[in-house]
Amino acid sequence: MSVNAIGVSLETLLKDLHAQASLEPGSLLVVGASTSEMAGERIGSAGSEAIAADVFHAFEDFRAQTGCSVAYQGCEHINRALVVDRQYARDHGLDIVSVIPAPRAGGAVATYAYTHGNDPVVVENVRADAGIDIGATLIGMHLKPVAVPVRGSLAFVEQAPVTMARTRPKYIGGPRASY
Repeated sequence: MSVNAIGVSLETLLKDLHAQASLEPGSLLVVGASTSEMAGERIGSAGSEAIAADVFHAFEDFRAQTGCSVAYQGCEHINRALVVDRQYARDHGLDIVSVIPAPRAGGAVATYAYTHGNDPVVVENVRADAGIDIGATLIGMHLKPVAVPVRGSLAFVEQAPVTMARTRPKYIGGPRASY
């Protein structure tokens, strides 16, 4: 497995997602990623800082290009709490929680984001505009209510299956409503 190949795969998938989700300043992208699954191991069993670094840098490059914000989801051992920039948390009235992600309690990607991010904090939940789930990390709880699947040109990042989604506003009203 090439860590460099992971970055190339993520760049491709993020282009696919952006084409359908139109992420821009003010948008939030939630990321769930299992470095264990990418390495072909069972989720939570073989975290990799090297893979986490490549994942983090791919998403930070995307953030810099689009202006969107990124939330890095931790694992079940921290109740899928998320690492975000402190300013994002303040601007959106998010409650900061007291936990520090660690490789065996938070996951490698959230840990890397917490130790290398721009003034990172951990929040309990968000309502993201789009998401990418690498390795069945279950990001759905952090998406806005109407999630729409996004099909990318790749189904896997290394050994990990990928699921992407964007959200849209709810359709409300009846037969006379216009959308």
